[in-house]
Amino acid sequence: MSLQFVDPDNYEKQLNAKKTQFNEQFATFNLPTLECFASPKQNYRMRSEFRVWHDGDDLYYIMFDKETKQKIRVDQFLPAGMLINNLMPKLITLLKSSDILRRKLFQVDFLSTLSGQVVVSLLYHKQLDDQWLSEVNRIKSELSNEFNIHFIGRAKKQKILVDQNYVVEKLNVDGQVLFYQQIENSFTQPNTEVSIKMLEWAIDCTRDSQGDLLELYCGNGNFSLALAKNFNKVLATEIAKPSVHSAQFNIAKNNIDNVTIIRMSAEEFTQAINGEREFNRLEGINLNDYQCNTIFVDPPRAGLDDETVKMVQNYENILYISCNPDTLYNNLEVFNQTHEVKRFALFDQFPYTHHTEAGVYLVKR
Repeated sequence: MSLQFVDPDNYEKQLNAKKTQFNEQFATFNLPTLECFASPKQNYRMRSEFRVWHDGDDLYYIMFDKETKQKIRVDQFLPAGMLINNLMPKLITLLKSSDILRRKLFQVDFLSTLSGQVVVSLLYHKQLDDQWLSEVNRIKSELSNEFNIHFIGRAKKQKILVDQNYVVEKLNVDGQVLFYQQIENSFTQPNTEVSIKMLEWAIDCTRDSQGDLLELYCGNGNFSLALAKNFNKVLATEIAKPSVHSAQFNIAKNNIDNVTIIRMSAEEFTQAINGEREFNRLEGINLNDYQCNTIFVDPPRAGLDDETVKMVQNYENILYISCNPDTLYNNLEVFNQTHEVKRFALFDQFPYTHHTEAGVYLVKR
């Protein structure tokens, strides 16, 4: 992100440009009217990472402009949530005053929530010892008067949890309170306000669904838990172990009893459902027990592989969240042969950048 382009006064202009680009790119599909979900104009990011610059006795956060490569001092960061902005100056003051904490420190990462929790990761070019731990506990105690804060120390082949490596977000989604564990250094949607809109849009698309839901790339169960109320059962897959553990935590935390998570990639699940391979990870799970009329996919930027696309086409309803319009376009070229797009949405998850998130709901012709 080029910092000079974060301009709340011109937010609507940049959003309208994205809408125009989307409509032009997907015009060949004769899609329904684009639904557009805006972001807050500022203080929308719950995650931020800053390098640390040492200048004599001074110490401050910096970012590098991606276009000019110039170093920019950052005392406050307009895209970051208010919790991060309130914490930034107080944390850097305490770090600056401690020789142990500031020496060889090169990066500070923040992971925060709307519900008031924050994890701070301190990254070093040195090994961390008991003196470091004592000092970080001292500043944690001081900051805890004002912040619900947790610390992590990282160095080469070293990671120290001062207490925990996660936050728990509390969201009100479609009249339901949901809790989500979010682990440091694992994927979570950075723009929580827009994420709530994405969840509510997905709930609305599937509100009158019949049968069960199959979800690929479920992450920490973000959509699985929100959509569970619309289906008899949800079977969800995820390959990353930390995300699977978070999903299990979230199922228990939310007392949801109709969601099952299995640790498999989309490609592996395609092989399993097609009877091409057997997996020990499916022991105790009979895929024939699920009557999945609807499939939900939220793939990485590469989109869906060809075999998974074919498998997805077997389902009556397809809910597709995409972080890459180009791969979405390629997948839609195939889906358009068998399915009709009923809903089409743009979510401004990353304001002031060229990145966009899209949502498509398709029904078999």
